[in-house]
Amino acid sequence: MLFLVAALLLLGVVLGTVAHAPLTFSVATGLVIAVWLGVFAIRERHGRRRSTSAH
Repeated sequence: MLFLVAALLLLGVVLGTVAHAPLTFSVATGLVIAVWLGVFAIRERHGRRRSTSAH
């Protein structure tokens, strides 16, 4: 529960910051996050294919 409260507080701070940041900075930061999440998803999918689990 405490983690959820901290996450919502951090989200509020980040959204407040984005509202005052220039549009180009917001778009560039969004693209960096999107690429990071894409790389993470590809690594996770590749890692799950390679591992042999007993499920």
